[in-house]
Amino acid sequence: MTDSPAGVRTSLRHAALRTITALILREMSTRYGRTPGGYIWAILEPLGVIVMLAIGFSLLIRAPSLGTSFILFYATGYLPFSLYVTVSNMVAKSIQFSRPLLFYPGVTWIDAVIARFLLNALTGVLVMFLLLSGILWFTDTRTVIEMGPVIEATLLVALLALGVGCLNCFLTMYFPVWDTIWSIVTRPLFLASGVFFLYEDMPPAAQAILWYNPLIHTTGIVRTGFYPMYEASYAMALYPAVFGLICLTLGLLLLRRHHKELINA
Repeated sequence: MTDSPAGVRTSLRHAALRTITALILREMSTRYGRTPGGYIWAILEPLGVIVMLAIGFSLLIRAPSLGTSFILFYATGYLPFSLYVTVSNMVAKSIQFSRPLLFYPGVTWIDAVIARFLLNALTGVLVMFLLLSGILWFTDTRTVIEMGPVIEATLLVALLALGVGCLNCFLTMYFPVWDTIWSIVTRPLFLASGVFFLYEDMPPAAQAILWYNPLIHTTGIVRTGFYPMYEASYAMALYPAVFGLICLTLGLLLLRRHHKELINA
């Protein structure tokens, strides 16, 4: 007697879940298990950047654009940006990283993408939580956090990173020169994402250009959760969501169509 369609689907889902879990464990051991300190470096690296920004700008200006804590202000800008950069870059190289395993019939390209996205997104969110909790605890800013905007912005950043990462996963493998082009084009992104300034502080001509960067919207939304008096009226959650979904759709369609030639290249 043949299995029912529902039973076959359940079996396939369980197989995919086991494969994704195995890929996650493989990357954890490869990326963190062979490095002295392992996951500690995932926390120390962004912390070091935030501390350097806070010290540097505290020597130049009296107070940050919001609140009184330099380290909290730059943390609310840098950590979402770092989450986007890390996740999108890792997803973009997911097929390259797992290529030797993709020749096995039980491992698919979508498993590799999902595994890399889940591991790096969850790691990034955990790092954000630990660092922001530590900053709030040690700096005694008495900030009343509104979790709604913080969660919303984090989900938007994750979606944006997944979408851009999937599209770049195809482009960097199909057009190897794209990796260099992308790194050059996005180099100013750190300056243009509101990490160490407010959108409202920029002149109108700069605002007209910066508005089209989806990351500056997510930065503004995050900061509304930490600074109750800050409105970020320019920030539109729909824009980074649509941007991320368009990139994700294009990336998945292109990978689905060309994954065999990319793997065999």
